Amino acid sequence: MWSLLLALPFAVTLVSASHHKDFPHKIKESIEAPPHGWLRHGPAPPDHLLELKIALPRPHFPILEKHLWEVSNPSHERYGAYLSKEETEALMAPHPETLDIVSEWLASHGIEEEHLYRSSAQDWVTIRVQVGLAEEMLNTKYDVYTHSDSGESIVRTTSYSLPESLHEHIELIQPTTIFTRLRPFKSTLHWPNTVSSGSLSPPTSTLTGPAGNPVDASCNGTITITCLRQLYNAVGYNTSATNGNKFAVTAYIEEYTNNQDLQQFFQLENPMAYGSNYTFVSINGGTNNQTYAAAGVEANLDTQFAYGLTYPTPATFYSTGGSPPYIPDEVTPTDTNEPYVNWLDYVSSQNYLPQTISTSYGDDEQTVPYTYATRVCAGFAALGARGISLLFSSGDGGVGDGDQCFSNDGTNKTMFVPKFPAACPYVTSVGGTNYIPETAVFFSGGGFSNYFPRPDYQQTAVSKYLQTLAPGTYEGLYNPHGRGIPDVAAQAMSFLIVYQGQPSYATGTSCASPTFASFVSMLNDARIGADKPPLGFLNPWLYETGYAGLNDITIGNNPGCGTEGFNATIGWDPITGLGTPNFEKLLALAMMDP
Repeated sequence: MWSLLLALPFAVTLVSASHHKDFPHKIKESIEAPPHGWLRHGPAPPDHLLELKIALPRPHFPILEKHLWEVSNPSHERYGAYLSKEETEALMAPHPETLDIVSEWLASHGIEEEHLYRSSAQDWVTIRVQVGLAEEMLNTKYDVYTHSDSGESIVRTTSYSLPESLHEHIELIQPTTIFTRLRPFKSTLHWPNTVSSGSLSPPTSTLTGPAGNPVDASCNGTITITCLRQLYNAVGYNTSATNGNKFAVTAYIEEYTNNQDLQQFFQLENPMAYGSNYTFVSINGGTNNQTYAAAGVEANLDTQFAYGLTYPTPATFYSTGGSPPYIPDEVTPTDTNEPYVNWLDYVSSQNYLPQTISTSYGDDEQTVPYTYATRVCAGFAALGARGISLLFSSGDGGVGDGDQCFSNDGTNKTMFVPKFPAACPYVTSVGGTNYIPETAVFFSGGGFSNYFPRPDYQQTAVSKYLQTLAPGTYEGLYNPHGRGIPDVAAQAMSFLIVYQGQPSYATGTSCASPTFASFVSMLNDARIGADKPPLGFLNPWLYETGYAGLNDITIGNNPGCGTEGFNATIGWDPITGLGTPNFEKLLALAMMDP
């Protein structure tokens, strides 16, 4: 009897599902207009191929989130008791009824099971269809949009619809209304006239670092691996190559790390690492072109400092492609996909992952549709529940993005512009500093999310900061109830890298994320070596315990949008977060926890 009662509603739903075309379409998602800089070029070619990703609801995500808070909270009895891949997939899976209903809808448009791809948790369905069919399925019109600054083109729409019967079974479909321009957070690259191997000779003078230890005076103008280990008090720590700890950096938008440059960098800054290699992982057709002309500043920076700081920890380089095949012509776009979902799809399907992963890419939060941002953010939460530490650069625009400090909701309201994914409350966002003694670097991205409310782990620290502001400060320009950005910080100026065979300087919070992540990887190395679980999602630990192992940065501000931005101050602030690492103190704190 129970099985009959449970089956009846399901059967009735399936009958109605076969008539989706009979249901009126209702708008599922729309935007007022394309973000600033995007101009409509003309109708999309009807035979242009789109790779549509269909997000299915995750009814059990609140349970997964509860697990995440418990296993990441050092005060909870389950701290460090991370979920397995299979357990996270079960909590991210859609209801079986949803799977059947969406499959029926796809079949009604001639898309059978053999023509689609499902993620390991079955919460994403990927199909490849021509624009003409996509327009029929979504009751919309696709156009080609070109960006006025970069010249890049994409195929998008400003609105799409679904049969009303599908609305509760589909969260979103993209690419439709997403106009994000994923980019690395680097401010500048320049070639110094005087850098050579001799530049790294023993210093003639020293400075006193925040831990009271000596730091080469040259570090005030050039940041090297030696500088970071001195400044952040990790000179004597050696990692293991065999205890199971691993470290990874990500790359997107055809950023390639050049192996010759990497080995030249090792010779220059960490000779012991010379000859060592990394594991290359291609996702969605990602490649790693080894010609000098194809070398990427961002990819070189990330791999050289991350792998150089943590050697001999086994290293991984994820290269994620983001464009399906196409034949270029004057109206065919150069890119049609935002790649975080592809990366998440791959890593979530793997049984074993690096415990620490750094990403130096992102875009303005408001260019990412709210539904998409929350969806991707939940994917990061699932990795945190598995014990993975995810770190992201906070951005290089201070409180804004140059002079583009306007809302995309059609009102053109002046507002600060936080970055995504740094705004996601399930990742650790990293701001920037410079000089010794350290001050906040002026371009350090910081502020408050307009999408994500402030998480509990931040309430005390962020509320204290807001109380220091004079009444009415920047009223209406930011969301005082939003998730605060960043969480921590690290050096972000004048990193000495090797690029196309030449010593070069790189600057940006994309220097800061792999730097802070490297010290997190060292902490994980120590914990794993002592048969303890890795730190996992860092923020609850950082705000409850780890802050005592950070150097509080109290000088500097991050101007933008015609303002002086926020100030660094005692405690957390929206420019350097809780501060920069003091490794010895962090190590002692990390080893106290079970």
